[in-house]
Amino acid sequence: MAVDGKWEIVINSPLGAQKAQLDIATNGSALTGTQQAAQGSGPLENGKVDGNNVTWSAKISSPMPLTLDFTGTVDGDKLSGSVKAGSFGSFPFTGNRTA
Repeated sequence: MAVDGKWEIVINSPLGAQKAQLDIATNGSALTGTQQAAQGSGPLENGKVDGNNVTWSAKISSPMPLTLDFTGTVDGDKLSGSVKAGSFGSFPFTGNRTA
């Protein structure tokens, strides 16, 4: 699938640029993998793929426990979209495939 692989993303949050690494695999319309970041690491949840569109959730523990909900679009080796951080609103993210 177009999104399978390792990615580095940057979330443009009010706390500044937050980097995360993704390791993503797809199986049909299901998206699975892991997200690693300074704010917390763990498995991707509720991952879905629809053509070049992807969605997933990831939990962080810092600065507080929170579930981040990602919506993005894959364009070759680029990934971009927005992440909803609970009641804190939505922020843009961009990323590139690293492997």
